[in-house]
Amino acid sequence: MVHRWETPGSVWLEDEHTAQFELASSEGLGRVEREAQSRGRLPDIAHLLGASLPLSCDCSPIYPEGFAFCPTCGAPLDKLAGRTRTPPDWWGPWSDRLLPRHVPHGLSVTALALGDSLEDRPAAPAPGRPDRSMPAPPNAHCVFAAGTFGFSAQRLIALAHARNVLQYWDPLGAAWHVMAAEDNTADLTFSAPASSYAWLPEPDPLRGEVGLVPTDRGLRRLFIDPVSETWRTESVFDGRLASAPGAMRRHLACLVNGDQGVRLWSAHSDMSNEVVYECDAPAGHWERPLGYDGKLFWLHAQGQMVWQPDAPPQWIAWPAGWSPRLQFGGPTQSRDGRLWLIGHDGQAYSFLELGRADGQLEALSGARLGFASLLFRRGHAVVGEPWGQEHVEDPHDDDAMVLPLLRGFNNNRSQPSGLVLRFHQYTGMAEDALAGRILPRTTVEWIGKRNVILDDIARLARPLECVPFVYDNCLWLHHPDWNQVRGWHLDALP
Repeated sequence: MVHRWETPGSVWLEDEHTAQFELASSEGLGRVEREAQSRGRLPDIAHLLGASLPLSCDCSPIYPEGFAFCPTCGAPLDKLAGRTRTPPDWWGPWSDRLLPRHVPHGLSVTALALGDSLEDRPAAPAPGRPDRSMPAPPNAHCVFAAGTFGFSAQRLIALAHARNVLQYWDPLGAAWHVMAAEDNTADLTFSAPASSYAWLPEPDPLRGEVGLVPTDRGLRRLFIDPVSETWRTESVFDGRLASAPGAMRRHLACLVNGDQGVRLWSAHSDMSNEVVYECDAPAGHWERPLGYDGKLFWLHAQGQMVWQPDAPPQWIAWPAGWSPRLQFGGPTQSRDGRLWLIGHDGQAYSFLELGRADGQLEALSGARLGFASLLFRRGHAVVGEPWGQEHVEDPHDDDAMVLPLLRGFNNNRSQPSGLVLRFHQYTGMAEDALAGRILPRTTVEWIGKRNVILDDIARLARPLECVPFVYDNCLWLHHPDWNQVRGWHLDALP
């Protein structure tokens, strides 16, 4: 005989003879297979659902939510419901909605106070080492998101969008699981480069709800079931996407490849009032959108698309002979709040003002890498106007090149803060360093009030493929060539 137990979120079955509990169903999850509840997965399932685990008895390997004592022997249980303190979510810095409006959204900028922890470490030149590691995902070219997704505990997922593979990290089993699609026709493939990818998180998710994700066939709402290790999607918009979606206040928009060129699809956040605009712009994949000053910007090798909600988009081609250097980081800000993008006219580098057909040009003496107000010329920070002179603290840094990966937001422009890669003894062109050239020595550094060396890397290639993310109160750094993801402890973030 089987006894049925119902909790506010789940249904459990208790075997009368063995006294063991088994999950029958849970809110937001699909059919729960018996095979999914292997003993190796039960600790993770208990944390996800807020169930209870045994401390000393072996009557059952798992108990329903809210159980404080074993109903068979009376032994106390590890009651997980309501106990876990959830770290902040991470959706990639380009989805950080906690940034103020005067900071461009869509760049590698985060509002998390990472420097408060990292700058407590011994300052440079003291070398540092990672505090933690985890195995790299089986499909290593991926983007990461960490969130509760409507469950009781935060979890990490890694989406290899070029291969249609969604991966789930089980922290208690210390293993990656490749999740299967519930529907064989579902497809998360988005064949654009990683620099073009962006998903939009759901601020108040249902159980298992991840958010809006771009695919080659349209915009989809993604749901995961970590118990059964499956995922499913709901269609939001069908079309051949040319870009990832962007959000501006209560509006969503993305670019779509049509028969006659590119179109811009927009809707309210509740998916009402859909509008499609025809655009005289080149087809193909675009960079992920940038939100600033009430507008969305999409950048392309041939120009920029500028859109303000409830108005037609504007396509602006780059000046004749001028080509952008999108791989250098992204737009930067001048002190008056305008956005600028670095490019080359065949003779020299220059900054071009964005958002205007007659944008101003500012000549440069050399390449500058970075975004927002985290900008470097060679090994020196540029703390004034983007085209101003670099701030030289150590002349030896002339023989180095700094590539910013992640800016930690602060209001002090004269004291930039963020995660960077420093290429030592490198005097070549920036384009070569960011391509396939092997860099003999690279240090991972946090710069701020104190400069801290987090790690030393030998023979790094393709540094643009380094992916920083925050999960489980750690800052992690992943590269597809590495077998291990490197992590550094952070104090418990608010």
